[in-house]
This record gives sequence, C-alpha cells and structure tokens, in this order.
Amino acid sequence: METFEAIFKVLVIGLVLGAGLPALFAIGLRLYAAGSGDVNADGSTSTSNPALRAVGIALFVLIAAVIVVGILWITRTTINYHFGVNLFPFAPVK
Repeated sequence: METFEAIFKVLVIGLVLGAGLPALFAIGLRLYAAGSGDVNADGSTSTSNPALRAVGIALFVLIAAVIVVGILWITRTTINYHFGVNLFPFAPVK
C-alpha cells in the first residue's frame, strides 16, 4: 500500500508543478498583456489597467519564488555541508 501512496504523491506533485506552474505563467502573461495599453486598428490607444498588470507581475514573482525554492531544496545538503546553513530546518539533514 505504501507504493501506491508514493505513486499518488508523485503524480499529484507532478501535476501541480508540471502543469500548474506553466498554467499560472500563461495566466500571468495573459493578465499582464490585458493590463497593458494597446493600439487599436484605427490608431487610437486604449488605457492600461494597472491592477491586471500587478496581478500578472505577482504571478511571475510567485513562479520565480517556487523555482528558487526548488533549486535551494535540491542543493540543501550541499549548502549545509559547505556553508553550515540549514535552509530548511524542518527537513532532515543528510
């Protein structure tokens, strides 16, 4: 039964990070583009929406933070070994 639980955990994390982060990036890109001013076909310009741009930037920052935390998680034992810094105190030190 432990094997099925492990497979299920890997499947869920894979879906969240493998499909969820690119989906959040696409949503952020769409919101950022919708919040920017645009030039219409007749040459007039439409006003920008700063709230949509801020939400798009917030999603970009969230995705960047997840990537940085993931890299730090992968390298946590090396950082702890060389610098003596335990970045994730809740995680067991190897």
